Amino acid sequence: TDESRLSSVFCEESQKVMDVQSFALAARYYSLSNLGLCTPLEELLEALRGDHQERNGIKTDEFMNNKKSHEVQVMSELVDSIASYYGIKQVIDIGSGKGYLSSFLSMRYNLKVYGIDSSNSNTHGAHERNRKLKKHWRAYESRARANLKSQKLEEVNDRPVQTEIKCESNTDEKPLNNNSDLQSQFRVTTQDSGVFTEIATPETSKQTEINLAAQTQSDEDKLSGNILDILNVLPADAVDIFTSSRRDCEELCEEEKTRRKMASLQAKASKSSESNLYFPLTSYITAETELSDIITDLEDSIMVGLHTCGDLAPNTLRIFTAKPEIKAVCSVGCCYHLLSEQYENQEVTPVVFPFADGTEEVWGFPMCQYLKDEGWCCGRNARMSACLALERVAVGQMLPTESLFYRAVLQVIIEENYGVTKSDQHVGKIFSKSSSFVDYVRKSLKKLDLDDAKLSDRCIMDYYEKYKDRMNELEAFNMLKVVLAPCIEVLILLDRLCYLKEQDNIAWSGLVKLFDPVKSPRCYAVIALKKQSCS
Repeated sequence: TDESRLSSVFCEESQKVMDVQSFALAARYYSLSNLGLCTPLEELLEALRGDHQERNGIKTDEFMNNKKSHEVQVMSELVDSIASYYGIKQVIDIGSGKGYLSSFLSMRYNLKVYGIDSSNSNTHGAHERNRKLKKHWRAYESRARANLKSQKLEEVNDRPVQTEIKCESNTDEKPLNNNSDLQSQFRVTTQDSGVFTEIATPETSKQTEINLAAQTQSDEDKLSGNILDILNVLPADAVDIFTSSRRDCEELCEEEKTRRKMASLQAKASKSSESNLYFPLTSYITAETELSDIITDLEDSIMVGLHTCGDLAPNTLRIFTAKPEIKAVCSVGCCYHLLSEQYENQEVTPVVFPFADGTEEVWGFPMCQYLKDEGWCCGRNARMSACLALERVAVGQMLPTESLFYRAVLQVIIEENYGVTKSDQHVGKIFSKSSSFVDYVRKSLKKLDLDDAKLSDRCIMDYYEKYKDRMNELEAFNMLKVVLAPCIEVLILLDRLCYLKEQDNIAWSGLVKLFDPVKSPRCYAVIALKKQSCS
């Protein structure tokens, strides 16, 4: 039982850890990966797609780092599958940052994406990223053309010369499938007792050259068409106008002229009606946000959030449940330490105080009714622990012990010399900017508005010498926190899932492990799909 499992871990009187191995095993037992509560990503994609297969993707590792590329490709594939399932084209990306996910969804999957972020600098960064994408895309286009020609030459050199040439206009042949591999306008088949034979004649060699030229031009035309399709969904300033060297119009057959004219008209119509499918917006999002005030053409949409910080993740779920236009949600949260907690500073039975308009104050945790009734609280230290990355530590990416040691000794210095035991101020990332422990302490004191002249360098170093032999203790303690981290994350994620399970308008909800936890430690998505109304 749960009680017997924990009884060998903690002392009943002191509540101290008695058996480290039992502690680690118990923590593993209560981790999300062990509880069997997640829906496999492959199963969800299969259920959403039915018989439809995944489309070949565009590589993103050339204009994103490895972590971001992994996250964007996996999440965008899922979002597109959900969009196809509901037959909708609008996506709202909450906390969109510099727009990596938003721009890829619009570019790759032709979805209309509104990226909403509270930071003007991030919105500006999204536009700046489009400038970089322009540079990438032109290089990508050049490499694609070069690779195409190289591939065709290799295929011809490796392929036996054919002896029988059949024109595609033959009534026995089926018309080409637009989704098939690139093909030439001539189909070449040769077979002799099941084995391809090579019969080289001047006529066949010459015909092969003709076929190659026609095939290469056809492939280039299709490649140009594909690129034009993608350019139509990019922001207006994302790429330069696409041009290419082509044969003179007089050399084109009438059918090809007509095809190109129709494609041009369709492209212009698409561009005039919807010239930009990615719209970066700046707005601060809360649970009470009216999306229609931000998005004037709000329609049936999917709401997504890739590593939405603190309370933004639970607020995303609340907006999803409250707004009928939002048909699905895919939320991956982060920064648990920034969550607001309803009962963090209460030691009595919780009481909810409604506002004058009848609404209740909204908190990041807890969300579900069960934990609200219990008055459950994690506390900042526990939420900080939930942010740690066990999988990374397991593969050798150790914790920054020295910086943690600096921070711990700094706290002792502040308490003993300034009488400060609790503060809402934070030191931040000063360790990486400090040349020594003395430098670290002085910079930290100044940031906290404390008089660093009160302490001499010798006094500061005395504290360092006093505690340096306990650095191993600190490392062991933090390793225990890392082992416990998945258990705390489970509590936060299950709270969000239970909140969704309490809603009446949701057809399905679940937790899905989207990412490789070594590449992206906050790898779990909370996903929900609303019931489809009968027409």
